[in-house]
Amino acid sequence: MTDLAWIDAALTSARPQAIGALLRYFRDLETAEEAYQDACLRALKAWPQNGPPRDPAAWLIMVGRNAALDQARRRTRQTELPSEEVLSDLDDVETPMAERLDGAHYRDDILRLLFICCHPKLPATQQIALALRVVSGLSVKQIARAFLVSEAAMEQRITRAKRVVGQGEAPFETPSPEERERRVAAVAAMIYLVFNEGYSTAAKDAAARIPLCEEAIRLARLLLRLFPSEPEVMGLTALLVLQHSRAPARFDAEGAVVLLDDQDRSLWNRELINEGLALIDKAMRHRQPGAYQIQAAVAALHARAATPADTDWAQIARLYLALERLQPSPVITLNRAVAVSKVEGPAAALELIAPLEAPLGGYFHFYGLKGALLEQLGRTGEARTAFDQAIALANTVAEAAHIRSHLDRLKEGASG
Repeated sequence: MTDLAWIDAALTSARPQAIGALLRYFRDLETAEEAYQDACLRALKAWPQNGPPRDPAAWLIMVGRNAALDQARRRTRQTELPSEEVLSDLDDVETPMAERLDGAHYRDDILRLLFICCHPKLPATQQIALALRVVSGLSVKQIARAFLVSEAAMEQRITRAKRVVGQGEAPFETPSPEERERRVAAVAAMIYLVFNEGYSTAAKDAAARIPLCEEAIRLARLLLRLFPSEPEVMGLTALLVLQHSRAPARFDAEGAVVLLDDQDRSLWNRELINEGLALIDKAMRHRQPGAYQIQAAVAALHARAATPADTDWAQIARLYLALERLQPSPVITLNRAVAVSKVEGPAAALELIAPLEAPLGGYFHFYGLKGALLEQLGRTGEARTAFDQAIALANTVAEAAHIRSHLDRLKEGASG
């Protein structure tokens, strides 16, 4: 169990806990990161020879802390630490360190790390980039590729974020219950944004951006381990795994978008679906509904439907109405209109979205749905105009191609 694949997995898994503890010790993000990287280099040298430690996180924290102290002593020309052989002999110190990590500091250390990445002075894009770099350990190159920007631009973005954090005097004390609840909500929102950055993509970019979905799910599961009885964290994790379960069926061989009703459901990941269904069922038993739980409940209804015809659209419409009341948004109303069209017909849905044209005038999906509803009502001229507007607002080639297929169908109907 000392191969490089195991070591890489162990380092990735231990990273949030190790950097969180080093951050508490040094109270400086750059120092904590450098200490962890130094510990990783020593692990790559020591573990293949000596075997894996009983607790990789404890090993990394102790060695990283000592390495950082060694650097500080070097700068002040003080005595160096013992040799590498002495540092690697952890028989007397590893167990006590592991026991201390199992105490109250574990949760607070990781939370502090997540809270710092969600520093209120950072814009959302910088929060996401910082979390992917510091907590997930993605390289600047990987993050830049996922965000479709240059490495230099992403390096500047992360550097600016670290500067803000460094100047912000982020608190290291355990927050009050009220403050913790507010900041956990910010962490959940950041994780949701990370997922959406990966999910809202074209097929040609999927290889670069799907890792963002996977990292978001990993972070959500981490947050769930910290708050195992929090229904909204269950809901968030359920939502992400249920959405990601459909990834293999979202695009066809040519890269065109495949709508939910047209997807090959045999391609859906049943393991992720089962995980999501179990989580949302558990969350709902708490009877404390929240936005993530409601969205996950919608995704669960889709996942439970063996065919599109089996989908409980009436229940989905009710869930979107509840979400709309909890979190009013024209986009949520637009989603409810899709369900309404399935239950009450296109005319009722068209009436529902009529007031949304002003707030959603620059939104691709508004005109895509409007065109589809008009097409179902036989109002082909108006449908063609709406589809043209949707194409003009398309964010990806795949979105534009999907709308053009509607226009082609209208043309075929007119010529027939």
